[in-house]
Amino acid sequence: MIRPDYLLFDRTSQAIINNFPKKAVQRMLDFDHVAGRELPSVACIVYPSSVGLEKFFFGSAEILIPVVKTIAEATDQFPDADVFIDFASYRSAYYSAREALENEHIRTVVIIAEGIAERRTRELIKLAHDRDKWLIGPSTVGGVSAGAFRIGDSGGAMECMIASQLHRPGHVGLVTKSGGLSSECYNLIANHTDGIFEGIAIGGDLYPGSSFADHLSRMNRNPEIKMLVCLGEVGGSGEYEIIEAIKDGRITKPVVAWVTGSCASLFTTEVQFGHAGAKSGVESESSQAKNAAMKAAGVIVPHSFDDFGDRIKEVFDELKAEGNIPDVVDIAPHELPEEFAKMTKAGKVRRASSIVCTISDDRGEEATYNKIPISQFVSESKGIGSVIGHLWFKKELPAEISGFIEKVLVLTADHGPAVSGAHNAIVTARAGKDLISSLVSGLLTIGPRFGGALDEAAQYFADALDRGISPEVFIKEMKDKGIPIPGIGHRIKSTKNPDTRVTLVKEYAAKHFKKTPTLNYALQVEQLTTAKKSNLILNVDGVIAACFVDILRYSGVFTPAEANEYIEIGILNGLFALGRSIGLIGHILDQKRLKQGLYRHAWDDIAYI
Repeated sequence: MIRPDYLLFDRTSQAIINNFPKKAVQRMLDFDHVAGRELPSVACIVYPSSVGLEKFFFGSAEILIPVVKTIAEATDQFPDADVFIDFASYRSAYYSAREALENEHIRTVVIIAEGIAERRTRELIKLAHDRDKWLIGPSTVGGVSAGAFRIGDSGGAMECMIASQLHRPGHVGLVTKSGGLSSECYNLIANHTDGIFEGIAIGGDLYPGSSFADHLSRMNRNPEIKMLVCLGEVGGSGEYEIIEAIKDGRITKPVVAWVTGSCASLFTTEVQFGHAGAKSGVESESSQAKNAAMKAAGVIVPHSFDDFGDRIKEVFDELKAEGNIPDVVDIAPHELPEEFAKMTKAGKVRRASSIVCTISDDRGEEATYNKIPISQFVSESKGIGSVIGHLWFKKELPAEISGFIEKVLVLTADHGPAVSGAHNAIVTARAGKDLISSLVSGLLTIGPRFGGALDEAAQYFADALDRGISPEVFIKEMKDKGIPIPGIGHRIKSTKNPDTRVTLVKEYAAKHFKKTPTLNYALQVEQLTTAKKSNLILNVDGVIAACFVDILRYSGVFTPAEANEYIEIGILNGLFALGRSIGLIGHILDQKRLKQGLYRHAWDDIAYI
């Protein structure tokens, strides 16, 4: 969404958070809820050491916020998130802020850290100016757009924010140096006017990324802001820029301002206050000199901070009497749920969940698979391949891929009673165990020597192809390691007695797949292995594995990261387990139907040594 140039934030603004200030993120989301935002103000977090999904509260509900590795990845995934809030330390904030300023999607960068070298800060200021970006900070708490957006911990505790009417917009624009005193000013303004529309703390460093005049001029163009308030401090010359902005017409609305630090004149030596930029030395940078200069330029300057609120009220009341300020609809803030321990007895709880589920939901009138009602799968005659697509991959798969999955389930459903899985299931069933126990007994044999060859074949063929090694080198590597090539070899089938299942899979791939580089590579390996021994063929495990790698990598449905992840986490073992469960259940039912007794292995089939 394109906002006017005078508006940095609105109720749709989203931020990318750098580093992992979990409490600050939660406070931003709490403000969202209190202000009645529908969209969380935090899009994602950049934190390389904890990539994934992180749980947060949004009101009483839990939401998942992505944690990504890089700023580029964050803006690729969330191109509309144009605010970058940098919680990195002073050691690295320069580099992350620079990268954010150079990113085309980011419009506003906020640097929380203090202690960044002044030369580095000036480089960032020039970069922001050259690229027409906004830089707030360093050494800032940020700011608040009332009822719309909160930067980090700006505004203090939620009780203070509500007392200062920050949950809904007023008509006053505020710019301060100090982040702590900005909270004091929010309350002061709320007690003497209808509240702020926006407040910015530019930060306490000698070279702030944006100045008093920058923000006051911007707020001056905002038709919702009717008057301006500024709280400066001893040191620096930012207040003189306000005077220049008034003279050249960039600021035309009434300004009430005060520069703190008047006590510095009582000291006989140079005084350094809390901020790096709050240093009393040159007379022109004193509180008295700057207050006098602003007053001479037409700024309303109080006698002291004690009557700051009174002067603000006088200007506001005058504007109100003249009809320049419309009435504010005073809405009640949304109630923020209390924590679990405090509200258990009252029945109002907020508790972190133990399990996260993103694939199905049975809480409504009708259960859903990946947010699609089950009835839709039935009414649209979606097959099991489509269901697997939504529950395993969280997406609707093209017909050729779901069709391939269904074909694999058919081809892997059973391989006779002699293989380990079926044998275990049969023996367990004959021991009088129930169907589930018998099924689990069979499934537990799936591994490197039974069924698990699919996963290993996928991993080894994909790795060899990625490294660009020839089939000859691949075979030699596996031989040197003493590892049989997964997916190659069959006890019965050979080049003279081919496996029909392998033929069916190859024909399907040739007809429906866009590209089959992994399958082609596996077939080249087969040519070399069968030249040595005719039964070292590409078996059904190997051909399924190779084809599935080609689906993941070259169908255009999955990203490279998704493809690699599914290969690594055992998706093919899952496919084999699902398909073979059909046959295992068949053998279990067969034994129970035939009322077979307890199995005992024959003595003459055991070598007693």
